[in-house]
Amino acid sequence: MTELTPPVVILDKSQMAENIGAVARVMANFGLSELRLVTPRDGWPQERAWATASGADWVLEGVRVFDSVAEAVHDLNTVFATTARPRETRQPVRTPRESARILYDDTASGLKTGLLFGGERAGLETTDIALCAGITTIPIDPKHHSLNLAQAVAINAYEWRTLILDAPPPRFREGDPPASNELLVGMYEHFEAELDAGGFFHPPEKKPSMSQNLRVMLGRAAFTEQEVATMRGAIHALAKGRGRVLAKLAEKRAAEAKKGE
Repeated sequence: MTELTPPVVILDKSQMAENIGAVARVMANFGLSELRLVTPRDGWPQERAWATASGADWVLEGVRVFDSVAEAVHDLNTVFATTARPRETRQPVRTPRESARILYDDTASGLKTGLLFGGERAGLETTDIALCAGITTIPIDPKHHSLNLAQAVAINAYEWRTLILDAPPPRFREGDPPASNELLVGMYEHFEAELDAGGFFHPPEKKPSMSQNLRVMLGRAAFTEQEVATMRGAIHALAKGRGRVLAKLAEKRAAEAKKGE
């Protein structure tokens, strides 16, 4: 089997350059190489990161910076959100070992995968978790939940590495692969825009939570590219039909107004 491309590591709103460097170090320890940053607090690059990377310069030199989690995962097919706090979501929750197996199988099938980690203090936003295929939670002792960022990355990277070294036969995915996050977000936004136009999001203050619930629900379906295209076609048809109904109502009201003159 050809060498597998390891999962991308995405750090959201990381606060300290030293932590980014420590993450690069453990990534290099376990054979991960692509690191993406979402709005790091102190910008990028930061010299202090190189000091704690202990020679893992190639990871830091290849860093890409994004303005949002959605942009950072847009080209990935399977992403797991790594968090100790699942929050308000019905997504599947797995251990790093279980998630690593799925990432391994998807990567062997030619898909692009990733692991998303939140900032040191705030963690991940629920809206960003909704962009992922599931949640990975490290089974640590509940008496002391404190794990630093590099430790969390190391545990997940280790589970990936054990699969590579043991070289189990991959369980290839049957059927078409899931669509990229870029296509999924486009579908979500299209659907939400038409629902908004139809007055679905009421009261307005509930729109964020309603939108998040819709994305989690649709995300569990693991749409393929063809299914995304079909869904968007259906949304367009429904919106076009609504437009025809509204046009007829407008014509009827205009006719009634004319009669009353």
